[in-house]
Amino acid sequence: MPIEQVGISPAIGFDFPHSKATIYGEGKNKLSWISLRDVAAIAVASLDNNAVSNSVFQIGGPKALSPLEVVRIFEKHSGTRFSIEHVPIAVLQEQKTAAPDSLSESFAALMLSYAEGDNIALNEARIIYPFKLTSLEDYAERVPLEHAI
Repeated sequence: MPIEQVGISPAIGFDFPHSKATIYGEGKNKLSWISLRDVAAIAVASLDNNAVSNSVFQIGGPKALSPLEVVRIFEKHSGTRFSIEHVPIAVLQEQKTAAPDSLSESFAALMLSYAEGDNIALNEARIIYPFKLTSLEDYAERVPLEHAI
């Protein structure tokens, strides 16, 4: 099963084929979801681009959406209601504190970051990379076809 969207995969609790989603925190904070294809396109476009040599800037998708908005988009495109499980921030903080190893601690920290949201301003990146980025709506339309293969 190809996973094109970084944060939309069973590994972090978004199980589209079974219409299930794990939401970290309340699910209301917006994230700048980005397609792996778009990340790859930006990486390739950066190879011989002197404008970005030795530069660091953030990249993100074309529209910041909350995890609950993402679920609603997939429900609309699939015609199926998702079951949603919320993981409270306090549980994530406890998991991070009690993590037995650095990998577990990093995963808990990632989920805390997910819960807090990350709405990236794309001003600089859009000037350097003016191509059309994949929207979550576009991806949600394609996913049923990809899962049928």
